[in-house]
Amino acid sequence: MSDALEQDFVRQLRENQNIIHKICRLYTSGEDAHKDLFQEITIQLWKAYPKFRGDAKFSTWAYRVALNTAITLYRKSTRSVATTEYDSSRHFIRQEDYNYEEEEQIKLMYQAVYQLNDIEKALVFMYLEDKDYAEISETLGISEVNARVKMNRIKTKLKKILNP
Repeated sequence: MSDALEQDFVRQLRENQNIIHKICRLYTSGEDAHKDLFQEITIQLWKAYPKFRGDAKFSTWAYRVALNTAITLYRKSTRSVATTEYDSSRHFIRQEDYNYEEEEQIKLMYQAVYQLNDIEKALVFMYLEDKDYAEISETLGISEVNARVKMNRIKTKLKKILNP
């Protein structure tokens, strides 16, 4: 990979790493698992970056890769994925600290979201990120109508979980 392409990847990753942290928070419980998933998503983004054509925004593409990686890794805890070493210090990517204590207000919401299936989690995450249904449907590979219907069902499900 050329140095220019590598530098562009590092810049894009720095600008969008909060997306990855949020996905890690959604699909893991605990700091070690969060860090492991963050690293695996970074590696998968790095491997796939040469094929990124720019048809969609980097953030949309990163959502897709990150969600697919999270779903693949955590759907079955017994499944293992081959990883590749990636020296982030060489590229000066600093993983920002993620403070779990700071988010006490949304802890209950996360607990409710943990009870959803993988696709429902992804849809809720993108909805909470203020993504429109066009971007949600493009990222998840479903129609806009299907995304709206699923979201309405998820809202009802979450209300029942939070207010039994």
